[in-house]
Amino acid sequence: MNKPKFETPNLTAENVAKIAELFPGVVTEGKVNIDLLRSMLGDEVYGDEAYEFTWVGKRTAIAEAGRPIRKTLRPVVEDESTATGADSTGKPYCSSGSKNWDTTENLYIEGDNLDVLKLLQESYLGRVKMIYIDPPYNTGNDFVYRDNFAQSREDYDEEAGVYDEDGERLFKNTETNGRFHSDWCSMMYPRLVLARNMLRDDGVIFISIDDNECHNLRKICDEVFGVENFVTEFAWEKKKKPSFLHKNIGKLNDYIICYVKNTLNSHPFSVETTTEGKKYPFNNAGNGLATLTFPAGYVRFNMPDGKVEPQEMSEGAIITRLLDTIMIKNGRNIDSFRLEGEWRYSQTKLDEIVKNDEEIFISKVPFRPNHIKAGGEIKKMKNVLSPTHYQMETNEDATSQLTSLFGVDLFDNPKPVKLLNYLVRAVTYNDLESIVLDFFSGSATTAHAVMQLNAEDRGKRKFIMVQLSEVCAEGTEAAKAGYKNICEIGKERIRRAGDKIKAEVGLTAQNLDIGFRALKLDDTNMNDVYYAAGDYTQDMISLLESNIKPDRNDMDLLFGCLLDWGLPLSMPHTSEKIDDFTVHTYNEGDLIACFEERISEKAVREIANRKPLRAVFRDSSFTSSPEKINVFEIFKLLAPNTAVRVI
Repeated sequence: MNKPKFETPNLTAENVAKIAELFPGVVTEGKVNIDLLRSMLGDEVYGDEAYEFTWVGKRTAIAEAGRPIRKTLRPVVEDESTATGADSTGKPYCSSGSKNWDTTENLYIEGDNLDVLKLLQESYLGRVKMIYIDPPYNTGNDFVYRDNFAQSREDYDEEAGVYDEDGERLFKNTETNGRFHSDWCSMMYPRLVLARNMLRDDGVIFISIDDNECHNLRKICDEVFGVENFVTEFAWEKKKKPSFLHKNIGKLNDYIICYVKNTLNSHPFSVETTTEGKKYPFNNAGNGLATLTFPAGYVRFNMPDGKVEPQEMSEGAIITRLLDTIMIKNGRNIDSFRLEGEWRYSQTKLDEIVKNDEEIFISKVPFRPNHIKAGGEIKKMKNVLSPTHYQMETNEDATSQLTSLFGVDLFDNPKPVKLLNYLVRAVTYNDLESIVLDFFSGSATTAHAVMQLNAEDRGKRKFIMVQLSEVCAEGTEAAKAGYKNICEIGKERIRRAGDKIKAEVGLTAQNLDIGFRALKLDDTNMNDVYYAAGDYTQDMISLLESNIKPDRNDMDLLFGCLLDWGLPLSMPHTSEKIDDFTVHTYNEGDLIACFEERISEKAVREIANRKPLRAVFRDSSFTSSPEKINVFEIFKLLAPNTAVRVI
């Protein structure tokens, strides 16, 4: 039986191994000779000069993405029925617990998003359709993460660190900091590398940003996602009235940078469809000249039957020439004919229109063909998100939305629901069961938007929210309302928004998922002796009694195993007694676990008879090596395809 690692993958080592498979000669003692690799790829190496984007700390940031950690996600199962506080309106709320734990497929994870992304790598590798993040804009007043694991807590705190109530690493990145841009870039780079791993091949990422780091973010994303996978910079009109803080202009908009995982697998972005009967002209002045062939009997003419000779049909800026004689009978062309002009459509598109049996209409001479839409086709999304386009909401609308839910303004600069609703809709209209991830969750607008969109189109999209538990500063409206940190606000927003949406939609939303499983980042479930049986001291002898920390329960251990085995965290699970021992079954047999201090052979045989894909037991359940060997033999006999581990 194997022991699980309970450690995130070493992505750097895995990448080196992949290079070694392709080019064995460039890897020596685990190190890659980059110059030799470049030469093997046909690149002439002349020296150090190159066009590149770099900053102080970039190499460390790149390495950070692949560095393994020993942490876990601990479930917080209690739901809103166990309310632990009340807001300023007197409405009770649960500061940490889940909602509809047994039935929901949504996740809310509290903790440092770099660590959380590392933990989710196995379970959600290539499974996320869309990522949206709203990271710190680096305005000179933002708190950003300092990802430095080499220093002690005391040294770190003394140097520049500011910690929240749970000891998470945050510091205020002011413009006087000599590494102002470098620190921000170092924070973003490893998170985006890990985020890319989680995207599906047709996945999309949206990143909100302003002028301060837009240029640097584009360069980072070009490296991480590839220049060829850049889609656009959406301009989002975030204010109804411009801000005149800038010396030269009044600013109305921020940006949303968009990349796809692989442009070859991506689909058009769309939030609306064509209207039935709407006319789209073939002519488009300014395009290159081309000749289109219209098939016999297909074009409908609103003009008398008869013959039309080849002729010049240009007029004003519109160029059109009829190249063939055509005969119109019963309002249709008897033979095919050619038109030369500056066209909106290619011949391929014209053939597609004919194949789809959509109408082409010409009303008179000179010919001006029109495509009459059948309706329902997707329309490509515009890259301007404003009240003019899509009746887009602004920051003021977002504040009003939160205030209507909570009775007080709790959050600075939240994003409006319609903004996220449109982004999610644009890339998931063809997959209503997609996973949407936001690892700078803030006030949880993304979760609100996913629930709202599911209510509108009966989708079953799932969300994963990740947020550091940043403290609500003393004296703020949030603190006055009784909220200790941002996570409390985000989770409570999901509870209230979900209830409101379900009440408004009524019977059609009975199966709407408005819950979430709450999990919290913590140190590993295992004592240090689990990883290294080396130098023990006298005061460590007691740890040998168990390799599991005493404050961890069965659910902690179960979810630790899910992460280690790379299973999703939102599947159903049950607990039952077998021969008086508690046994947990996850997703109908993907995993069966028993973490009792002792377990009988009868219980082991019953578990094996169910033939799960995976089984896990507590190491201390077996008092001797022969007992462990016996368990292995039982599974070898009754369930030979089951992977068995002990912790």
